[in-house]
Amino acid sequence: MINQGKWEQRVVKVSRVSKVVKGGKKISFRATVVVGDMEKQVGVGVGKAQEVSTAIKKAETDARKNVITVPIIEGKTIPHVMVGITGGAKVFIRPAVPGTGVIAGGSVRIVLELAGIKNILSKQLGSNNPLNNARATIIALKGLKTLKEVMEKRQLSFEQIVGK
Repeated sequence: MINQGKWEQRVVKVSRVSKVVKGGKKISFRATVVVGDMEKQVGVGVGKAQEVSTAIKKAETDARKNVITVPIIEGKTIPHVMVGITGGAKVFIRPAVPGTGVIAGGSVRIVLELAGIKNILSKQLGSNNPLNNARATIIALKGLKTLKEVMEKRQLSFEQIVGK
């Protein structure tokens, strides 16, 4: 499925969660992890366990199951503007010229960097929940289409789309 060597992982957040049971409180940890190959593939995963290291391993496994491929055009940016929405989180991403860098914060920045995008502008709107913002970014990246895909879908030539 995916090559082990070139993949990078970053932990977005580890939170301590508790559940009230008959004998008292049961403490566990929830980890949010992003994995990417720094070229075109990225995924977000969540894991829960009694120990932090186990939760991180579970989250990494989950992230590897949910990997998507991102269309990156020349200039190491995205083809067009896109908005991703999950829960209360809304993430707006926009292509940028070479030399701009990754203008993003928090978990959105981690997702975009691990996807291999070098020039992009983004804005988090609504919630500041790291997991929802990471998932909203994945949804926005999943919705991107290249010019070639649009030409094939609409059965148009390059000249008809550009308008020359």
